[in-house]
Amino acid sequence: MIHTILGAGGPVANALTDELIKNNKTVRLVSRRRVDIKGDNVTWQKADLLKLDELQQAAKGSDVIYLCAGLTYDADIWREQWPVIMRNVIQVTKENNARLIFFDNIYMYGLVDGPITEETPYKPISKKGEVRAGIADMLMNEVKAGNIKATIARAPDFYGTTSTNAFLDMMVLAKYAKKQSAQWMGDPNKLHNFIYIPDAGRAMYLLAQSLESDNQIWHLPTAPVMTGHQFLELAARIYGVKSKFMRIRKFMLWLLGLFNKLIAGTVEMYYQTDHDYIFNSDKFERAFNFKPTSYEDGMREVASTIYRPE
Repeated sequence: MIHTILGAGGPVANALTDELIKNNKTVRLVSRRRVDIKGDNVTWQKADLLKLDELQQAAKGSDVIYLCAGLTYDADIWREQWPVIMRNVIQVTKENNARLIFFDNIYMYGLVDGPITEETPYKPISKKGEVRAGIADMLMNEVKAGNIKATIARAPDFYGTTSTNAFLDMMVLAKYAKKQSAQWMGDPNKLHNFIYIPDAGRAMYLLAQSLESDNQIWHLPTAPVMTGHQFLELAARIYGVKSKFMRIRKFMLWLLGLFNKLIAGTVEMYYQTDHDYIFNSDKFERAFNFKPTSYEDGMREVASTIYRPE
């Protein structure tokens, strides 16, 4: 069987690649830039997901296709490119009679009062959320029509990587590793949860191994919520520092966004950090008997491997 990862090289794609290698699977990595991951059964192929002919060549012979692509954090680019990518990926999945697993975020749900589950309706309040709702509907409409076997695997914010998009890593763990004050996005009194990247990779692998998981939405295994203060205090204890931090408010982001388009793109998502954000993954945990990595264990692993104390 050939497992093809579209958008290889990102944090989740890399964690998934590790799981596939560990389990002796044949892996094809597909991306615009070379991904140097070595393995006996690992190959890399260059392709632009916006170009159907390149994608058809790269995906030929695939049994399972994983869509793990990440685009520049800009709503205009998302609106223009995500529908094209999803149409192309659906097309090559059909051509190869493959199974598709789409790694997704939770922007389409919008601001939710209470736990966010697979049954939560789509009520996006951001431009990016509208795009994510549109491509999720596009995919699941193909599933409902019986044209494709596909799964949507959703995850909240993540940690356990050097990715500049992972704010718990970059703004808390990396700072405490250097004995600097941390930064916290939004209200530290609100509840939030984060998925540990290795858990996300393992969960994607488990979905690929289960034919019964097809044609559904799954929330990937994520430890229960804590307040921002609890995250900061736990991280500070692990790094042996005081839990000093500066709160990043929306107005500050807006000002910085005047000079940096990437930061400007985070302003519309600020609601996720100044309201409770309660991601529920009970369905996955029960179905796969999976216990998410605790924040204590995950942060200790990060402190011993990625962001070591200086």
